[in-house]
Amino acid sequence: MKMNRDELMAIIPHRDHMLLVDEAEIRDGKACGKYRIKGDEFFLRGHFPGHPVVPGVILCEMMAQATSILLKDRCTASTLPFLTGLDKVRFRHPVVPGDIFESECTIKGSKGPFYFATGTGYVSGRICVTADFSFAIVK
Repeated sequence: MKMNRDELMAIIPHRDHMLLVDEAEIRDGKACGKYRIKGDEFFLRGHFPGHPVVPGVILCEMMAQATSILLKDRCTASTLPFLTGLDKVRFRHPVVPGDIFESECTIKGSKGPFYFATGTGYVSGRICVTADFSFAIVK
């Protein structure tokens, strides 16, 4: 079942300009997210003038937000999933206005309140970013 922005906001606290997932779903145990780069996003204004490119940290945030749907059953009204780490991040192709950024991410394991994930971000089937990252579910 695909989740829209309103349904995603019930899981993650991001709003307005920082909600960087238009839709997400769980498919074969993977969190699959999509975000259309419109071109008017705040992070494109200065990165880079005349040749806007989505910053790598924003691509990682998009993947992490989509992955949060895998944690929805572990979160309560008094907890939030916080991104706690990034590792083995590789940028392979730029993401620009007009692109539809898609991510596929999985939870690899957990220990206490920490969850460890891996993800890949694509545009039109081409790998743009890969990363390992972690979350903590915090009150």
